[in-house]
Amino acid sequence: MTPEQFLEFARVLPEPLLMVNSDGQLLAGNQPAATLLGLGRQELKQRMLFDLVTEPTNDLVKYLQACSISRAMVIGTLTIRKNDGQTLVCRSQGAVIQPLSPESSALILLRLENRAIASSNFVLLNKKLDELSKEIQKRKQAETALSKANEELEIRVQERTKALTETLNELQLTQAQLIQAEKMSSLGQMVAGIAHEVNNAINFVYGNLYYAQKYLEELLELIKLYQNHLPNNPPEIKNKIEVMDFDFIIQDCDRIFESMMTGTKRIQEIVLSLRNFSRLDEADIKEVDIHQGIDSTLMILQHRFQSTNERPEIQVIKEYSLIPQITCYSGKLNQVFMNILNNAIDALEDSYKYRYSSANKFPESKNQELTIESLKIKIKTELFDEKSIKISIQDNGLGIDEKVSSKLFDPFFTTKPVGKGTGLGLSISYDIIVKKHGGEISFLSTLEKGTEFVIKIPINCLNQY
Repeated sequence: MTPEQFLEFARVLPEPLLMVNSDGQLLAGNQPAATLLGLGRQELKQRMLFDLVTEPTNDLVKYLQACSISRAMVIGTLTIRKNDGQTLVCRSQGAVIQPLSPESSALILLRLENRAIASSNFVLLNKKLDELSKEIQKRKQAETALSKANEELEIRVQERTKALTETLNELQLTQAQLIQAEKMSSLGQMVAGIAHEVNNAINFVYGNLYYAQKYLEELLELIKLYQNHLPNNPPEIKNKIEVMDFDFIIQDCDRIFESMMTGTKRIQEIVLSLRNFSRLDEADIKEVDIHQGIDSTLMILQHRFQSTNERPEIQVIKEYSLIPQITCYSGKLNQVFMNILNNAIDALEDSYKYRYSSANKFPESKNQELTIESLKIKIKTELFDEKSIKISIQDNGLGIDEKVSSKLFDPFFTTKPVGKGTGLGLSISYDIIVKKHGGEISFLSTLEKGTEFVIKIPINCLNQY
């Protein structure tokens, strides 16, 4: 990536971004970075990062070296010396764009973030959580002490304790949802930026294919005219025509251009799906085609449906009915589809491992062929009534145990291993469908058969409030 390409990429992003090399030289920066440093964008060029921070040179060199060789983002802290002499502590996130090589130094993308306001909010939040925890403890102690004296007062203390506990849980859930929202926002911004760059590049190719095909057709017509007016070619030309199989080349050119046009259109469809999924360029609530949102989410998850070394391909069956466009928070609904489909894929992977293991553990004969039902996800849409639509997403996995089914929408509840699930996906999905859209979400599950999630959404969620 050149500094010019970086500036074009970074222009659409609100975060302060700098491009530096492993020697500490500033190559480019966007306007938020220049504003943060108190400099003009042109003044950033050819400056050294060492001149703009207060950290020791050796520490900064070690940080840049760590960014140069790491495949992951390297977190650090930089104290910026602004142009007016003031200092500002920033959280830095360094990622290598072009790794270090013998021919050139590494190119590093630095994302700066002023954490003063965010840190203050989290400090207040943690302080409130601590206060509430202490208050709960005090109430419990008061409950024990007063239970001997007055039964009515005991009931009031219990109610107060329950209310405080619920408040604490709500604050913890809000904190987790804020983190999740920030992740989704960052994902959406990254997807929108990539889609923009890919769209610009493919438009160059797509726009020139027409003219390239037209010019080639004219050249072939000119060659045919030469053949008609000069039929007696020299032996050397005749041999060349036979060797290169000129007639086949003429026929194959059309197929080549058709293939290239198909490929560029496919890339444009992928870019459109990425933009539809991120929804950053649209109003928060608007009228959308729900099928388009589902297809965009399926496009994002396409890599997870493909076969792997551990399981075969997952088949996606779509049964779309003729339904009207709905007025909704399209980006939020895409998040719901993403959560449910991800859970369905995880369930199918676990199901295949279990069934494959069982089939091999108790074979009827030594040479018995393994026969396991294909992995499938079925998505169905239909008009539920004149005011709402119904969406169902069904898998043929192992199903959900009745013991945990009542807790499925509870915050932080998950049946997945530690590190694989947060327990927020279905809880957030419930809030989006029920509280945000005034709809319903439920599920039906049969052990050894699979699970079906059913979503009912009003055609116009604005009418619910």
